[in-house]
Amino acid sequence: MLSRRSMIAACASLAAIGATGSAFAQDWKAKYPELTFAVVPSENASGVQERFAPFLSYLTKQLGVPVKLRIAQDYAAVIEGQRAGNVHIANYGSASFARARMTGVNTEAFATDVSGNGSKGYYSVFFVLAKSPYQKVEDLKGKNLGLVDPNSTSGNNVPRFLLDRKGINPDQYFSKVVYAGSHENAILALVQGQVDVAANQWTSDTDSTLQQMLTKGMLKNADGTAMKKEDFRIIGKSDEITNGPYTVLADMPADLKAAIARAFLDAPKNDKAAFDKLSDGQRPSFAPAETKDYDSYIELIKFVDSLRKKSS
Repeated sequence: MLSRRSMIAACASLAAIGATGSAFAQDWKAKYPELTFAVVPSENASGVQERFAPFLSYLTKQLGVPVKLRIAQDYAAVIEGQRAGNVHIANYGSASFARARMTGVNTEAFATDVSGNGSKGYYSVFFVLAKSPYQKVEDLKGKNLGLVDPNSTSGNNVPRFLLDRKGINPDQYFSKVVYAGSHENAILALVQGQVDVAANQWTSDTDSTLQQMLTKGMLKNADGTAMKKEDFRIIGKSDEITNGPYTVLADMPADLKAAIARAFLDAPKNDKAAFDKLSDGQRPSFAPAETKDYDSYIELIKFVDSLRKKSS
């Protein structure tokens, strides 16, 4: 049985531990009075701001410091932002995260999305308009190919890998290869006739950039009527790609990184409305992720780089 003196000593020890933990928190808040969360949009900037605003408010409340959104022009900007230490939290694609690591960015994964079908993956697909005659990629020789971003997993690296397996060098096979800048822009380029086939990300018929655009009424036929998913056809599909990671700067304090991870993983429970807004109601949760989960994508990047060197 504890004596009164022992109990007082135990309480004093707990108080000291609590004070120390609080001091650690105050230490990182002094160094990081504000955190920056960088994303590359698959949609227009105003749509991203609207979608992320409740989640940023949630993170600010959970972490006790303002969390600001940085909408990056492309993945290269996210990479350089983390390299400079100006981006504390970042959302990468699997390939762009590999590129960041390959070029010396001190970043580490802590979470990833769980897809609506319960998996932690998605696919790269080639879309054409359903009214077009194209049934397979081989039908498009001499036509225009729409890609997304040089560092996009589903919008460039995996498509180039798939084409290489078919013996196709896109820079020679197609009349033109266009980088649209975002997943939405690649779909718009296809609808507007600027390209004949567009690479994009797709998880299911109800979870893709295309479906998000259709739901928002962003895609119209020439007569002004709303387009439907039946107006598009998939003519090529990759193996499953691991959903890209959410990352933090690896040299940030351990308690800060743990707090960020906890805030993400607990978001569906703590603020379901903010989480659902973030994912357009398409995702059920986040899942823990580790940097090593993405090691295989370093080999993909090296392979794609070698293809570029051969074609240059």
